[in-house]
Amino acid sequence: MDRLSSMAVFVRVADAKSFAAAAETLGLSPTMVANHVRALEAHLGARLIERTTRRQALTDIGVAYLERCREVLASVEAADGVAEAARTRPEGVLRVTTSVSYGAHRLVPVIADYCRAFPAVHVELDLNDRIVDLEEEGFHAGIRSGRTPDERLNALPLKPSTMWAAASPAYLERRGAPHHPAELVDHACLAFTVWGAGHAWRFMRDGETVAVPIAGPFTVNSGQALLQAALTGLGVIVQADVLLEAAIESGALVRILPDWELPTRPIRLVYRRRPPPSAKLRSFVAFIGERLG
Repeated sequence: MDRLSSMAVFVRVADAKSFAAAAETLGLSPTMVANHVRALEAHLGARLIERTTRRQALTDIGVAYLERCREVLASVEAADGVAEAARTRPEGVLRVTTSVSYGAHRLVPVIADYCRAFPAVHVELDLNDRIVDLEEEGFHAGIRSGRTPDERLNALPLKPSTMWAAASPAYLERRGAPHHPAELVDHACLAFTVWGAGHAWRFMRDGETVAVPIAGPFTVNSGQALLQAALTGLGVIVQADVLLEAAIESGALVRILPDWELPTRPIRLVYRRRPPPSAKLRSFVAFIGERLG
């Protein structure tokens, strides 16, 4: 069986939570639906769905595989959209949302190129650091970090975000540069409200993980404001590379503990599965995937 078709059937079964319901929506027999799922399980050598006479539930492997299937199917749909966009003229207003830092530093230059390539599309970009419900608030697409558990959305993986630690030269001259993450407990660590109370920075190297509780004089709900606080010498900042790279390149900030890694965060372009994406949305997904994927 074609694996992509089997993936699509598996996703529909997971969404419907029933082989029979999935079969009805797909126009297939329940036996054929079950054959698609069995073909995937045989290929993987693992059960994706536990079946009993009363219920069906995804296994742990099934849950992880479901997310990857959504991403693969979204990528295929985006690739198909490139050809479709050439046939159907994208036009109209396209509403997009993402975080302040990612939007200002990474997305806006790409959107500028997109607008030049598709002059009939008007992009409205909303920047904020909260999770936006695309359907409820009328957005066509969004770029998010972390997992995308919303089953109503397609998710196209983009280049992941790398976290860096940095401080200003004035701060490091005053307090000294840490040589090990554990030394940060004696430093002013600047906190991001989105992280929540009790958050810790996790540094990793050669199998060792060091968790540093954040304790400092300042907490703010804006990455841009956090950057400004670090630039004034208030303390140590941990933020995404997209926010810090310009300040580090100019020397306004100095990256600290560069031999240690902080967790990377997946970045995904998400858009609603229903209704089917318009020409303008297909063109945007394909363009962003090519430039930032």
